[in-house]
Amino acid sequence: QVELVESGGGLVQPGGSLRLSCAASGSIFSINAMGWYRQAPGKERELVAGFTSGDSTNYADSVKGRFTISRDNAKSTVYLQMNSLNSEDTAVYYCNAHIIRFSSKSRIDEYWGQGTQVTVSS
Repeated sequence: QVELVESGGGLVQPGGSLRLSCAASGSIFSINAMGWYRQAPGKERELVAGFTSGDSTNYADSVKGRFTISRDNAKSTVYLQMNSLNSEDTAVYYCNAHIIRFSSKSRIDEYWGQGTQVTVSS
C-alpha cells in the first residue's frame, strides 16, 4: 500500500511563514505527479501548488510569489514553503500524489494525505 504523511501545519500570525512536508511511502514504483491542495471552511478544495508529470510546476494565482513547492525525489517528499501568509490562507492543506505501484505498473492511482491545518491569525 501507499501512504502520504503530512507535517508542518499550525498557527501563524499574518505575515509569517510555515513549511509543509509530505512524504510518500510504501510500494512505490514511481511518482507521476505530486502537490498540495487546500480546503477552507465552506469552500471547495483547490489546487495550491504541484509538480506535473512533466516536472513543471503549477501555482494558484493567489499564492504566486509567496509559496514555493520543492521536492526531494530520493525521499519521495514534497515541500511547500509558505511566506507572507494571510487569513485567506487558513485552510486544511492536503497532499496529493499520482503514483504507480510495483504491483500494478500499468495503472496510476491517486492518493491523498490526511490533511494538516494551517491557521493564520493574530
